[in-house]
This record gives sequence, structure tokens and C-alpha cells, in this order.
Amino acid sequence: MATGRWLWKNYQYVLAFRFAIQEINKDPQLLPNLTLGFQLYNSVTSGQFTLRSTLHWLTGKHYLIPNYTCQTQGKTVAFIAGTTSAFSAEIGTMLELYKTPQITYGPYDPMLSERDKFPSLYQMATSDNSLICGMLSLLLHFGWIWVAIFVSNDLKGEQFLQDILAEMVKKDVCLAYAIKLPDTKKRYKKTEISFLAEIRISSANVHILYGDVRSLYTMEILSKYYLTLGKVWIMAAKWEIVLLETQQMLHSFHGGFSFSHYKEEIPGLKHFVKTVDPSHYPEDFFLSQLWLHAFHCIPPGSLCGTIGVCPPNASFEFFPGHIGMLTISDSSYFIYNAVYAVAQALHKMLSEQIEKGSPADAAQPRILPWQTPQSLCSQRCGPGFRKIPQEGRPVCCYTCVVCPERDISNHTDAEQCILCADHEYPNLERNHCLPKLVTFLGFEEFLGMALTCMALCFSVLTAAVLWVFVKHQDTPIVKANNRTLSYILLIALLLCFLCSLLFLGRPNTATCLLQQIAFGLVFTVAVSTVLAKTITVILAFKVTKPGRTIRQLLVSGASNSVISICFLIQLVVCGIWLGTSPPFIDTDAHSEHGHIILVCNKGSATAFYCVLGYLGSLALASFTVAFLARNLPDTFNEAKFLTFSMLVFCSVWVTFLPVYHSTKGKVMVAVEVFSILASSAGLLGCIFLPKCYISLLRPERNSLKGLKKRVSSKGF
Repeated sequence: MATGRWLWKNYQYVLAFRFAIQEINKDPQLLPNLTLGFQLYNSVTSGQFTLRSTLHWLTGKHYLIPNYTCQTQGKTVAFIAGTTSAFSAEIGTMLELYKTPQITYGPYDPMLSERDKFPSLYQMATSDNSLICGMLSLLLHFGWIWVAIFVSNDLKGEQFLQDILAEMVKKDVCLAYAIKLPDTKKRYKKTEISFLAEIRISSANVHILYGDVRSLYTMEILSKYYLTLGKVWIMAAKWEIVLLETQQMLHSFHGGFSFSHYKEEIPGLKHFVKTVDPSHYPEDFFLSQLWLHAFHCIPPGSLCGTIGVCPPNASFEFFPGHIGMLTISDSSYFIYNAVYAVAQALHKMLSEQIEKGSPADAAQPRILPWQTPQSLCSQRCGPGFRKIPQEGRPVCCYTCVVCPERDISNHTDAEQCILCADHEYPNLERNHCLPKLVTFLGFEEFLGMALTCMALCFSVLTAAVLWVFVKHQDTPIVKANNRTLSYILLIALLLCFLCSLLFLGRPNTATCLLQQIAFGLVFTVAVSTVLAKTITVILAFKVTKPGRTIRQLLVSGASNSVISICFLIQLVVCGIWLGTSPPFIDTDAHSEHGHIILVCNKGSATAFYCVLGYLGSLALASFTVAFLARNLPDTFNEAKFLTFSMLVFCSVWVTFLPVYHSTKGKVMVAVEVFSILASSAGLLGCIFLPKCYISLLRPERNSLKGLKKRVSSKGF
């Protein structure tokens, strides 16, 4: 009944066996007129002793006579044995010679199911496939993906290791290390076990224990020297018996999950165990020893009087907690079913087939409460991070990196980050996508309000300059440089300042169409007017003789036709723009974090740059002509002012291009508005402010008398 030394809880096997026999013998329907008897033999981890016990049972005598039996009390119908598969295999060959069926209640072993080697051996335990599934489900439930495995150093342990590793790969659970426990038949010192150092330095806090209980002594060394709090052990139920019985190991295996193959209780067994004492079975030496070991007393009626008599209520129910005689183990359950399988076989008179009872479909863990530790190769990557595998290491070893700017991860250990939709943006933790706010360069914003105020102020200033010119329209300074062109230029500049307001506020179809077209046309008028004024200055100084063609051009106002021609050319370009790819409302979801910016898409970038290019050509022509005429002698020659104004105009728009392309969203709109205001203000200030200064503050210089005086002082 025991393996190696005596393990007290293994006596529960005997009690389950006795209980099943008694139940069957009391059942008048199962085996009527037939009483089951039994013989009990203890076994140890010695092949020689195992064979000797088997021969004793076969011969019925203490001395061994092969192929001879002295048993006369009854016929042996089955052999129920085998806490280990090795034990069952050792006696299986001998029992096969006598055609005696063996039913093993030990852990399932595929080797024992080979019919050609063991045709009369039957296993009560089910395959360990369900055990592997149960263990992996437990690991995934608690997030334990970095585990160590201890298996017995035999074929069964090797098979279990291969099977569980194959399943671990499917579930992304990683192996920290695997150790094959030696089949110990003696106590090893800690220095004799080579894998202890690896256990000490490993970060794995979860260990799977599987194999033969004959590796008990090795586990004792682990518990004595290296097992600490925070370690979790997952094992088969048979190991729980060993660990509970070995008190010095109990504290180390505080975090244990034992998997059981059965899920049903044995009706009446616990009550039977509670009531058993040596007086029921006086011939049972081990029961008396167990009673003495647990209660340090003897039952009433015993011959030995040197030890106190046990109280009437002494029972296995009050055994020390670490033994737990009332906790039914797998092996007890299998023994109980094995006895009933034999009885049912006899009842049905089947010579070959023995029913195996009703083992459970899947393993169920008995969980001991404790604080759940972690067993990871790397710390988990929380939401907002993703995993990057470490080269040359298992898949469970990785590095956590923050998701990119527009991505999120909303679960732990994400393989890839998820890109938020265009209308959404990640929160600060990058674990959730939030809806973006719709925005635009509005009048109520500080930047929009500042640009609006500038546009209105310059518009009022332009209107004031126009009023001054109208009031002083008959003065020499107004009449000297073509009064009509000055009025046209001032009106064009007023419209330039006002058209900048079309770029502010919520965009709509009308404003998107008007803002670029109005900008192109009014600026064309303004620049072409400057060109016309410059041509007028040159024509005026070229007139030396009456009747010449240049004089006719000057008198007829031919320079004014430049405005119409330039305007018509720009109008055609804008018409083609509107007809092919007009501007439209668009959204910019990436320029500003958390916002969707409403903007006017220009439609055709080619058409937009054609408009700008045409304006640039006119400005360059005006600057060149004005520059050539800057030194012509005249009291009111404004060629210098025109030159400087066009220099400012060209500088603004040359600077505009790189700045415009380096900005996005609302800033891009603000740059264009600012360029419109700055270039218009440059024309207004350079051309008209000096004339306003003379008209308002130095009126003596703006009269015929003052003009003659200045001419005479210069010697003309």
C-alpha cells in the first residue's frame, strides 16, 4: 500500500478497499450467495521485494515454491495494486503467466495500455490529456506564462513533457526550464543535485510537478533549501498526499494546486473512516500503529497496558490537519471503483472485459487559498503599450514600447497597436480612442480676432486715405500722378483688406469659392494699377516735343488700359480654375491633436500657383519699371515710392511660399491672411502715406505758390 517509507495517509487506500468490499458483500443483488474476500500486502520501491511479495501471495506460504499454491480458502479473481506504473509493470509479467487480471489504481501510463505486453492489465485512471488541458487553463486564468516543469526521469515523464510543451506553444506559454527528477532511492545532499542553482536564479514562480512519488526525497531537498514563499506548485493529486504527509515540506508548498481526475464523492466513505478503529480489525497491525501514531493511545481491550486508553470519541476525524484522512484522494477513488469493477464483472460473468467505472471527463483542481503571485519572464505590457520580442529568447520574453502617436492598445500584452480612425484620437494613456472636436480659424479665437482687427483697421485707414485724396483732388500732389489711378488703387487695396475676412470663420461652399478668386482678382487690379502708375511716370518724362506719339499715349490714357488687360487675363485663369477643379470644403484630421480642422481645399494646386505666379510676374514687372524711373527729376515723382512698395510686396510673398508649405491647419490659413494684410499694407503705406503727410501736415508744399518757390530755389 505504500511506496518507500510508510506514508500514513496511504492507509486511506486500505480503508477505501475495505469499505468497497463491505458494501458489495452487503448488497444482495450484486453478488448473491457469494462473498468477496481479500488479502493485503505492502510494497516498497524494490523490484526484489515486489517479486517476493507476489510469490508469497501466489503460493500462500511464507517460503517460496514457484508454480505451487497452498491456498484452499478461495479462488483469486483479480489483483488490485500499483501506486506506480513501474510497480504494476514489474508484477504484470508474472501475473500474466497465471492469467490473473491486474487492476491498477496508479496514474495512467500509456505503456501499461499496450495489449501485446499487458493483455490482462487494466487501468482505472484516465489519460493525462485532460490533466494537461486543466493545467494550461489554470495557467492562462492567472496569467502565468513563464513556468518551470519538474518531471520524473522515465518514459512517462518524457511523454508528459513533450505533450505539455506542444500545448504550451499553442497557448503562448513559455518554458523557463525543465528538470527531470532522479528516481531516488536514497537521500541526496543538496550539493549532489546539479539543477538547484538554476532554480535559485530563475524568475519563474510557477512550477508544474509531474511524475513518480519516488522523487519525494529530491523535493525534500528543494523545500529545505530553496523553496520560498510566493512559489506556486501545480501537481497531480497523488503529490498532495506525499506533501501533506511530509510535514517539513508542507510550509514550502503553501501555494499548491492539486489536480484530481474525479469529481464525485464516495457515498458513506467519510462516515466509515470516522468510525474505524483497531477494535474493528484487530488483525491489522498497521491500523494499530496508525492509531498509536495519531492519538498516542490504544483502543479499549488492547493487551498493552503501559499506554493510556483512547477516549470513546477518538476517530480519524480528529487526525492532525496535515494528514487529512477525510480528504478523499484519487487513488482511493480508483481503488473503490476497481473493487466494484471486479464485482460487476463477476456479476455479468464476463471473462475478458472489465468495466472501468466512471472516471471524470476532465481534471478538477482543489484550490488552496493564498495570495496569487506572478510568474513572468517579462513584466506585462499594459494598455497603451505593445510587445517587441527579444531576439534569441522565448516568445514570453519581450520589451514593452509605447504605441505610436495615433495608435492605441486596449488590452494587456498587445501584439500590435490599433490605429484610431481619422475622426478619433488616442487619449494620453493611449488605451482608448476619443472623438475629435471639429474646429476652424474662427473670429472668436485670439488669432482670428487679431487678424480681423488688423483687416478692419487697415480698411478704415484705406478709406480715410481715399477721403483725403478726394478732398484734396485739385492739389498738385494728387493730380501729379494720375488721380484716377490713385482712386482705383485705393479701392483695390480696400477690397484686399476686406477679402481677407473670407478666410476666417466656418468654411462653406460660397466662402471657399470666393476667397481665392477674390484674392486673385483684387490683387491683380492693385498690382496692375501700380504698373500703370509707373508707366505713366515714364511716359510723362519722355514727352519732349509736342505731337509725338508718346504724348498722344499719355493724353489718351493708354496706360490705364494695362489694368483692364491684366484683369482679363487673371479672370480667364480663375474661370478655368473654377471650371476644372474648384475649391471645396475639406477636413484636416492630423495637423492638430484631438481636432478635425475645417479648411477650404484649393482643388487644383496648379491653378492656385498659376494665380500666384501671374501676380508675381506683374509685381516683378512693376518693380523693374519703377526702379528704372526712380531717379527721373520731378518734384512729385513717386517712382521711388512705387519701387519701395513693390519691394515690400515681393518680399512678403516670397517669404510666404516656404512658410505656407511648412504649416498646416489653422496656421496655414493664418499665414495666408497675414500675407494678404502685410502686402496690402506695404502698398498703402509706401505709396500714399507720404502724400497724406504733405496734404495734411505740410499744405504749403502742396500748392502752386509753394511749388514755384521750391523750383526757383533749385535754380530752375
